[in-house]
Amino acid sequence: MASKDSNFLVRAHRFFFLLGIFYAFGIFVLSIPWVQRHASYQYVFRWPLFADFATPEKYGLAPGKTLNVRYDTPDNITLGAWFVLSDSYYQTHQVSPAYPSNNLSPVAIIKDAIASKPTILYLHGTAGTRATASRIRHYSTFTTRLDANVLVVDYRGFGDSHGLPSETGLETDAYTSWKWLLQHGAKQEDILILGHSLGTGVASKLGRKLALEGSKPRGIALLAPFTSFAVLLEDYPLFGVPILQPLQSFGWGRKLIKMLILERYDTLSIIQDLNVPVLIAHASSDEDIPHTHSHTLIDNLLNPLLPPSASLPAYPGETLSAAEFEQYKQSVLKRKEARALLVRRREVKNFGVVEEFDGKYGQVVYVETFWGGHEMVGAQEGVQDEIGRMFGLGAGAANLKA
Repeated sequence: MASKDSNFLVRAHRFFFLLGIFYAFGIFVLSIPWVQRHASYQYVFRWPLFADFATPEKYGLAPGKTLNVRYDTPDNITLGAWFVLSDSYYQTHQVSPAYPSNNLSPVAIIKDAIASKPTILYLHGTAGTRATASRIRHYSTFTTRLDANVLVVDYRGFGDSHGLPSETGLETDAYTSWKWLLQHGAKQEDILILGHSLGTGVASKLGRKLALEGSKPRGIALLAPFTSFAVLLEDYPLFGVPILQPLQSFGWGRKLIKMLILERYDTLSIIQDLNVPVLIAHASSDEDIPHTHSHTLIDNLLNPLLPPSASLPAYPGETLSAAEFEQYKQSVLKRKEARALLVRRREVKNFGVVEEFDGKYGQVVYVETFWGGHEMVGAQEGVQDEIGRMFGLGAGAANLKA
């Protein structure tokens, strides 16, 4: 009996030893830049396969409503994009004798549409392309319910765009798309920057760049955002497996993750630099990016408006005196009371919760929905109505004028 137990322990020890070696090897492989780029962006998954970007009608968009465009970045990368016309402009263009389709060039149509309606610069997430079905549903509803044009760009390496993705590269792609809209007649205040998932990191970096140069878009909307790549990847399932989660068992695990990750997308550190109104929407049912990331971002925007917080001990084993602990409790209470006064909260039956407050650079709105998961949070009409009310799009345009 003892011999059997001994053999079992030896086999178990050998199994876990080999498992540890394979795990360490897997972490090493993920630290290789080429592998990490593919894992982070998943840009090789170009759904739908063999997409015909020159024919958007194949993917459910109305005939002639979407123009396939291409433009170059300052570092000579050619990007593919779609410019989707607002529904009201499209309907007028189709039926009115004043706008016969055969009399206007694509460039003229784009300029005319931009002059007629606001435009959403849509920055999508990882994997897929601008022809992915869930993204097309967003464009379709944005152009109808929000009555806005949509420019959706495939970053470098995605879709039919050239090059390979990187954090600095995607920021350049987004900025180039912004400049492209301006070159076609858009006013800064008529452009809403909207990012989803990975696109929220890109949108935040673009927003910070614009703030530094003194530009002010209509606003920034972040759908299913994350605080930073490093924090996200602590529990994020890479190809369905939360491969980095075991590292959290060790005190040095987070430091190792931060050291190995090449792409930062640290939205938390720059969100206070955004000089325009900000809307954040997240589904509590999101299984890819927990909605707690949005809570942290909202708290970061709210923090400068609250009374200062007393500090807790910086190191384990340190204790507070009775007076220090009482001071800490009072600071927590004051911040809680101040938050209750600043934040206006609405509970919407069968939809979710909406919180809003007046931030440093304008209104801040947080929409937390019950439904939508990760991919479809922005396709919900309730979320779109909040976007419309805040940024004066669609039916919300009357509120903005008032």
